[in-house]
Amino acid sequence: MRKNICCIVVLIIIFLSIPASLQAKQTATDEQVYFSPKGGCTEAIVKNLDQAERYVLVQAYSFTSKPIAEALVDAHKRGVKVKVLLDKSQRNGKGSKLSLLAEAGIPVSIDTKHSIAHNKVMIIDGVTVITGSFNFTSAAEDKNAENLLVVRDKVIARKYRNNWNKHQKHSELYQI
Repeated sequence: MRKNICCIVVLIIIFLSIPASLQAKQTATDEQVYFSPKGGCTEAIVKNLDQAERYVLVQAYSFTSKPIAEALVDAHKRGVKVKVLLDKSQRNGKGSKLSLLAEAGIPVSIDTKHSIAHNKVMIIDGVTVITGSFNFTSAAEDKNAENLLVVRDKVIARKYRNNWNKHQKHSELYQI
């Protein structure tokens, strides 16, 4: 028993002697996790879009959420460069916010190369990535069991941006 206590004390002393900067590096990213229904996913997306300063890149399969679309338009009006890639189903999709975004002057492209462009991704300012199963729809927030992950990490953001650029190259610009 005494031996175990000594070992624990030694481990605590060793841990406390590690500089705080090294202890902090154990968690390389900052992340938040949300779940629906009614888990605050839409609110988290809007909050992050409201903080965008330079650019927002969006890839979406289904996009019918008015609050998210309005947050993108607001960001665009603030001078944030917003670009959107949507699945081809959004051209004629019921409730699609495609026209709202395009009419606001946001470049919207349609990914026609794939059977389904099933991504649900936002990249903000080269640091923040929003992803998960969460479609940008009211049903995803209010009815579905979905998840949303918000990660702040430049390396991860770069990987997602590179993938966005790859898909943008084969997508068609939507014309109003």
